[in-house]
Amino acid sequence: MIVNLAQEGWEVIYHRAHALLAAQIAGHWRKSDAPERFYETIAAISHHDDLEKEWEGNELTEAGAPLDFTLGRGDSTEPLRRHISNARYRGRWVTLLTSKHVTYLSQDKWGSSKEWDDFLNEQVQNQEKWSKELGIEKDEVERAYQFMLWCDRLSLILAQKQIPDDQRSLEITSGIDDQRYDLHQLNNGHLTVEPWPFGEEFTVNVEACCLSELKFENNEALVKALQSAPVKILTWTFSEKE
Repeated sequence: MIVNLAQEGWEVIYHRAHALLAAQIAGHWRKSDAPERFYETIAAISHHDDLEKEWEGNELTEAGAPLDFTLGRGDSTEPLRRHISNARYRGRWVTLLTSKHVTYLSQDKWGSSKEWDDFLNEQVQNQEKWSKELGIEKDEVERAYQFMLWCDRLSLILAQKQIPDDQRSLEITSGIDDQRYDLHQLNNGHLTVEPWPFGEEFTVNVEACCLSELKFENNEALVKALQSAPVKILTWTFSEKE
C-alpha cells in the first residue's frame, strides 16, 4: 500500500487502486500512437498489482505504523509465480506484460540465489516464447511495456503526492520512443504533461483511506481500522498547456 503522512494521521491508498489510477491515465492516451493491443495493455496495467492484498500478511513497521510499499519486499519467488500464472486467465499478452513488470522490479535479484536466477531466466524465456506465439516483434513488446511503466510511474507520482510546487517540472520517464515527458502544475491547478500525449482534457481519481491513529498494536487492528476508515476521493485534471 501507499502510505502518506497527513495532518490527521495517515492517508492510505491500496496498491490495486493505484493500478486502476494508472489504467485511467492509460485510457486517455492519444489513440494515433497507442501501443500494440491497446485495450489488453490497459487491462495489464489495471491488474499489474493484483498480488498486493493489504488485508492479509504483515503490513506494519516495527514501530506499528502502516507499512509503505517502499519499505518492504518479499524474498520468495512463489507469490510472483502465482501472480504471473493468474494473469494467464486474461491471455498471453497480459501475462507477457505482467512477466516483464515482475522481471523489471526484481532485476536486483539476479545473482542473489539459484532460485531467483532460475525464476528470472524462466521469465525471459517465456517472454520470448509468448512474443513469438503472438507474432509481435520484440521492439513493439518493449514499447507497450514502456507505456505500462510510464502510466505506472505517473500514477505513483500522483498517489505519493510528488507533484512539484511553483510550476516546476518533474520527469515521468523517457522510455516510450526515447521521448522525455515532464509533469507540472498549471496556474489554474490543473496538471499538464509536456509534450502532450493525450487526446483531450480529462480527470482521474483514486480513493484513499484516512486513518486517525498513528500506530497499531497488530495487523488485525490495522485491517479493522482500514475497513472502517472514512474514504476520500483524490482527483486530478489534466489539460494541455495553451
